Amino acid sequence: MLVEHHGDVEAATAVLVKRAIPDAMRLLDETRKGARYDIIAHPWIPDILKKQSSRGADQIWEARPKWTRHQLPPGKHEVTALDVNGAYLSALKTHLPLGRLEHSAGLPHDRRRAGVYLITPPAWEHEAVLPNPIGQRDEPGPLWVTEPTLRLLLRLSGPKHALCAPPEIHESYTSGATENLLEKFRIALKDARDTAIAEGDEVTVEYVKAMYSKFVSTMGESNYNRELYRPDWMHIIRSQAFANLWLKALKAHDEGLAVVRAMGTDELHVIGDWRSVFPEGRGVTEVKVKDTYTAGTDTNETEGEGEE
Repeated sequence: MLVEHHGDVEAATAVLVKRAIPDAMRLLDETRKGARYDIIAHPWIPDILKKQSSRGADQIWEARPKWTRHQLPPGKHEVTALDVNGAYLSALKTHLPLGRLEHSAGLPHDRRRAGVYLITPPAWEHEAVLPNPIGQRDEPGPLWVTEPTLRLLLRLSGPKHALCAPPEIHESYTSGATENLLEKFRIALKDARDTAIAEGDEVTVEYVKAMYSKFVSTMGESNYNRELYRPDWMHIIRSQAFANLWLKALKAHDEGLAVVRAMGTDELHVIGDWRSVFPEGRGVTEVKVKDTYTAGTDTNETEGEGEE
């Protein structure tokens, strides 16, 4: 591709990115050959997963983190903004419903199934040091969440963490599920990414990133991918990325770092020796430094924040 474009990296990358969605779908087909589970590409979808208007949103809450610590420890601190690599790529490993979503009311969570749930979330008493696992929500009361958000809340309410009460499940739309539906697809993309990084092939790195990110973003209601219509999967994968970031914040906190900010899928700001907690690098299990800045004063006023 670089030869075709006379070494123009931007031109070569642009051409490959345009091919990302059909190429991702072909790769998905290849990695699904002989698989135990069939993909149902266009199932019946409940109204809660349908957009309320052409430009509106559906009713699913993805629990996207957007949190900044209100008060820093006394003094000035060097804050490191960490970037989590391949957040959506890692999130492809998540419990996905296989078939048509079936409605139920008042039943407890079944770990063999996955879908979306109407819950009343528990109170969160740790906002001073950790973000709320359901994200920054202004309105109280029940809301529709995805499988990763529910599992995160159930995990945090368990005896190991005991950070909150269990969520109350009112109703759900679920199907039998597997965590490995996209596993061969994920591994193929991860291996291609690892090889490209090792060879210094940034064109391929960007192409692979476009394949998995566009695959996720277009599997809902999109004119760019008519082969797959699974808005439930899109929300679940996105929520898994957010849950993964939240768990990194919890790990940082548990290991003695001060968590300063958690944003989106991949941005975590911390104070302390983060290299003793997270490996540094470009692999999907590693993090890289996005920015460093000084924050805090003797009166705990934040200053000199880095760029978003």
